[in-house]
Amino acid sequence: MLLHVSSGFEIFGLKISFYGLMMALAFVVAIAIAVFNARKKGFKSEDILTLALYVIPLSILGARTYFCIFSGQSFTFLQFFEIWNGGLAILGGVIGGVIAVLLYCHFHKKNFFDIASIAAPSLIIGQAIGRIGCFFAGCCYGVEITNPSLHFFPVGIAIDGVWHYATMFYECFFCIIGFIVLQTILTKSTRRGETMCWYLCIYGVGRAIIETFRGDSLYLFSTGIKVSQLLSIGLIVLGIIGLILIYTKSKRNEKVNNS
Repeated sequence: MLLHVSSGFEIFGLKISFYGLMMALAFVVAIAIAVFNARKKGFKSEDILTLALYVIPLSILGARTYFCIFSGQSFTFLQFFEIWNGGLAILGGVIGGVIAVLLYCHFHKKNFFDIASIAAPSLIIGQAIGRIGCFFAGCCYGVEITNPSLHFFPVGIAIDGVWHYATMFYECFFCIIGFIVLQTILTKSTRRGETMCWYLCIYGVGRAIIETFRGDSLYLFSTGIKVSQLLSIGLIVLGIIGLILIYTKSKRNEKVNNS
């Protein structure tokens, strides 16, 4: 039986959150992988380190804003910044990260699709690590499992004595597979933006399916629609459109070169 464990520990009276540690680890690993991929694609390490200065604060701001808008709760100005109490949404972080990349590319004269594709494998592995943090925080779990025969890990996880679908681990595993796929595509692809579009499709499909089993989803105000599921479908559509345009352009260029 896998039970929900402690959310943190103390050192000399200072409380250390496992969730916070996993978020920090996610950023470190994501940056390291991005630096590796950037070098392979002809960019400098400094490019990614500078990009991180944009992405880290804006992705956290995006994750918090997304949660506060769709949580149905009221927050004061100061409470908005109390992220140590929880309340970050990964898709909000993705939106904030995209804005950060756009700003970085604008000010530093880089191609958005090049940078976004380099960032895609880092993003999805960071999401995988972040979901482990959700386990420690006891959040992002699934609906209650009423069938006793399914009360075992990795199908379920016990939160405060109640068995729920272990959706944080479903997404973690899915993102690890996604990372392997995206890393392979990035290594072999010469098409600008291809890896980014595959990220949109891969993560969008996984999140849309997993969100069906989530028990603590954020809703689109009073509509009863899971906002992350709706947004995930939007990511899939954008990704498919992007891939169609990329492959169409690639084939057109091949015909021109062969003629």
